[in-house]
Amino acid sequence: MSVVVPCFRCTATIDDAVASIAAQTLRPAEVLLVEDASGDDTIEALHRVASVYGTDWIKVIALPANRGPSHARNTGWQQAQQPYIAFLDADDTWGPRKLELQMAALEADPEIALIAHQMLVRPRGTVLPAPQSPVGVDIVGRGTLLVRNPFPTASVVLRRDLPFRFDEEFRRSEDYLLWSQIVLSGYRCAKIDQVLAIWNRREDGEVGLSDDFDAIHRGRRDLRRKLVRQGLLSRHEYVFASTVGLVNKMRRTVARTLRGRTHAPA
Repeated sequence: MSVVVPCFRCTATIDDAVASIAAQTLRPAEVLLVEDASGDDTIEALHRVASVYGTDWIKVIALPANRGPSHARNTGWQQAQQPYIAFLDADDTWGPRKLELQMAALEADPEIALIAHQMLVRPRGTVLPAPQSPVGVDIVGRGTLLVRNPFPTASVVLRRDLPFRFDEEFRRSEDYLLWSQIVLSGYRCAKIDQVLAIWNRREDGEVGLSDDFDAIHRGRRDLRRKLVRQGLLSRHEYVFASTVGLVNKMRRTVARTLRGRTHAPA
């Protein structure tokens, strides 16, 4: 197992992310920290982390120019040496049995090309409860990808030899596009019914790419059009998925308006 972590200005969070990798009950063979030309002291922080855990286990890859998370992940994917790759974002953390349970599911069903699991948003430092037995594994079909992205990036383990990569022209929904290409091409994909990782809640005032809902809507419109051009999505499916996307955008707009009224001064 190789773990790929795109790193951009993550000095405040990278220690927790790597610690959650090191705490796995099934230790991965290598960790690739891909520094995306942050322009601050991120590269020094990554080398410090590597020196703590061992440079034979952690490899720091410094990119010459900032090209976004898709390029960083693709670079790690290209240099990974193991048959399976797990992705972790530098501000998220895994529960200790994540890789153990995912690899057990892959061994039980070797036809699975991609496997993910549930995630929750919680304050940094939250300890995940132990997984509950029995652990269920559900196969995810193309219908699910038409209405939502079921695979959080930090939950995904996939086969290194898959003939796909993150689309570097996309700054948003690039993960959704990749998972859609894999599922719609007929590969067997699955999801464990357990919460095995955490999106760490941002501090007040912090924003990220996922906070711009209008840009996300445009990105998902673009990915649907690309899937049609690639012959992976029918016109009927395109219309259906676009209608679902428009409804979701309207719901977010209404919710944002209501929150604004709630917090408006009297």
